Amino acid sequence: MRGCRQVLRWLSTSTRYPVSGLPPRPIQWSEQRRLFTSSVARLARQAQTAKTLSDLEKRIAAIPIERYRNFCIVAHVDHGKSTLSDRLLELTGTIQPGENHQVLDKLDVERERGITVKAQTCTMLYNYKGEDYLLHLVDTPGHVDFRAEVSRSYASCGGALLLVDASQGVQAQTVANFYLAFAQGLELIPVINKVDLPSAEPERALEQMRTSFELDTSKAVLVSAKTGLNVDQILPSVVENIPAPVGDSKKPLRMLLVDSWYSTYKGVILLVRIFDGEVKAGDHVVSFATGLKYTVGEVGIMHPEQTPQCVLRAGQVGYIYFNPGMKRSNEAKIGDTFTRVGCEKEVEPLPGFEEPKAMVFVAAYPTDVDDFDRLEDSINQLILNDRSITVQKESSEALGAGFRLGFLGTLHCSVFEDRLRHEYGTKILITPPTVPVRVIYKDGREETITNPVHFPDEETLHLRVQEVLEPCVLATLTFPDEYLGRVIELCEANRGVQKSLEYFTSSQVILKYEIPLMQLVDDFFGKLKGSTKGYASMDYEDAGWKPSNIVKLQLLVNKKPVDAVSRIVHYSQVDRLGRQWVTKFKEHVERQMFEIVIQAAVGRRIVARETIKPYRKDVLAKLHASDITRRRKLLEKQKEGRKRLNAIGNVVIDQSAYQAFLAK
Repeated sequence: MRGCRQVLRWLSTSTRYPVSGLPPRPIQWSEQRRLFTSSVARLARQAQTAKTLSDLEKRIAAIPIERYRNFCIVAHVDHGKSTLSDRLLELTGTIQPGENHQVLDKLDVERERGITVKAQTCTMLYNYKGEDYLLHLVDTPGHVDFRAEVSRSYASCGGALLLVDASQGVQAQTVANFYLAFAQGLELIPVINKVDLPSAEPERALEQMRTSFELDTSKAVLVSAKTGLNVDQILPSVVENIPAPVGDSKKPLRMLLVDSWYSTYKGVILLVRIFDGEVKAGDHVVSFATGLKYTVGEVGIMHPEQTPQCVLRAGQVGYIYFNPGMKRSNEAKIGDTFTRVGCEKEVEPLPGFEEPKAMVFVAAYPTDVDDFDRLEDSINQLILNDRSITVQKESSEALGAGFRLGFLGTLHCSVFEDRLRHEYGTKILITPPTVPVRVIYKDGREETITNPVHFPDEETLHLRVQEVLEPCVLATLTFPDEYLGRVIELCEANRGVQKSLEYFTSSQVILKYEIPLMQLVDDFFGKLKGSTKGYASMDYEDAGWKPSNIVKLQLLVNKKPVDAVSRIVHYSQVDRLGRQWVTKFKEHVERQMFEIVIQAAVGRRIVARETIKPYRKDVLAKLHASDITRRRKLLEKQKEGRKRLNAIGNVVIDQSAYQAFLAK
C-alpha cells in the first residue's frame, strides 16, 4: 500500500509540459486513473516475480545433493539435440510450450545455420514420484570443430543422453562423442530420435549402437523431439540411471570454472560447477591460477535465463560475477579452481582442461582501411567468449593493417566470420585458410610457422633446413557402400593413406584415412558431401606431424611478390594452384598504360604466367598514302617512349582487385 500512496502523491503533483513553452497543464483525472492502474499492475507483477523467485529458492534448498542430476546431450550434428532440449524444458515447466524454438541456441548464427556452436546450460526442477529433483542440462555442439566445448561440458556432468537419428543411424561424430564421454566415465542413456519419419529404422539404429559401442540398449528410449512422442520417458530414465554428483556443502569451497562470457554492465560472468562447499554474494574468493582475489557480487542459475539465487551449493552448476566486476577476460582461465580466501592450503585444485591449439589460420583485413579500429574492437569482444581463437596483428603492403587469426577448423572460422558480419556489422576480407608447418633446421633449431610470409625462401630451404613437417589427421568417414569407390578416389587425390575399412552394417561403411590437414581445410568436407550426395559424415582427430615436401607459392605482379596472397602448399599442388591464381587475378585487374605481368612462382621457378597488354595509341591514324619508312619511324619512336615509360613508371593495382581475388 505504501507504494500505491507514493504513486498517488506523484500523480497529484505531476504536470505535463507542452512543447511551445506554455504554462503546464494538470493531468486529467481519467489519465490519472489510467496511470494509477498501470503502476499498481506493475507493482503486482514485481511482487509476483519476487514470490516466484522465493518459491523457486525454497524448492531448491529443500533438495539434497542425492537428488541432483547433471547430464548433457551428445550427438552428431543435426540429430535433434536443441529440439529435444526444448521439449525437456517444456516438460519441467521451465518454459511455456509452443512459444520457443531452440531456446538454448542463443547466438544468431546458431539459429541461421541450425547448429549449436556454444554449449549452453539450463537448470530444471522435476517432480518424480512425489519428490523434487534438480536437473542440470547441457546442450553441446555436435561438430568436431567445437569439441573443446563438449569436453568442458562433460566435466560438469555425471551422465549423457547419446542421441542418434533413427533414419541416419550412427554417424562419425556419434562415434567420436561416444569415446569422449566414455573416457570421462559418463553414464550413457541411448535415445533414438526422429522415429516419426517415414524413413526411420529405429531397430537398425539400436543394433548399430549395440555392435559399435557394446551398449545395453534395453534402457533405450525411442522418441520424436519434434512431436513430443515419448519424450516424457527420458527424465525418469535420467533420474534412475545417472548418478548424483559427489560433494559436501560443509567442506571449504572448491569451485571449477567451466566457461565464461562478457557483459557490458557486469564484466566477465563465470559458469561454475561447485564440487565442495557453497558460495553466496559477499564471499571473498581467490583463484588458484592467477592468485587474484574477488568479492562475489551475485550467484544464480540458468533457468533458462540468469536467475539470481541466495547461494550455490556443492553439486550445483550456476553462474557468478564479482563486484567490482572482473574486467579483463584473460583473468578467467577456463579450468581454474576457486576457493575462499584463507582456505588455499586446505583445498586441492581440480585438474583443468587442456586447451586445444589453433590448427587453421587466416588473415583478416577491413575492406576499408579506416575501419581497422572497429574491426579490432569487434574481434576483441568476440574472443571473450571463445579463447581457442588466437589473434596477432599483421600488415600487408597490398591490403594494409589486419590480423592473423587461428581457429580449430574451417567451420569454426566460418562461424566467427558470420558473427563478425551479422552481430557487429563488420566488413572484412578473409584470406584462404592455411595450416601451421614445423621447420627443423640443420643446427637443431625448430620453428612453427603460421604465416606464409615467414616461411624460409628457396635458398634457405636447401642450405639450412633439414626437414619440414606438416600436421596430419586421422579422418573417420561413414557413408553408404555404393559411394565407396568415389570416396577412396577423393582421399587418394588428397594425399590420403588408408588405415582401415570396415562394414558396421550390410550397407554402411566406416573408412579411416590419414590425411594432411592442409588438404582437409581446402574444402575437403564439401567435396566429400558432393561425392556422396550428402550422405557422408566425417570426424577427425590429431595424428601428429609428418615429413613433407612443402614450398611457398607466391603471386608476383611485375616481378614484385604480393605478400597477402602467399600460401604454403605441397609441391604436387603447385602447378594447378598457380594456373588458377594467375587466371583469376587477371580477371580483376584493369588495363593500364603499362604492361602488367602476373606470375605464380616457387622461389625463382615460374609455374604460370598471364600478361595484360597496355593501352596503345594508334600513331598511324593520320597517315594515309605515306611512305613505309615514315610509318616505321613513328612506330620506333612510340616503342622508345614505351621503354622510357616502363623504366620510370610503376603499376598501381587497386585494392579492390585484391579483394575480388580473395573473395569466396
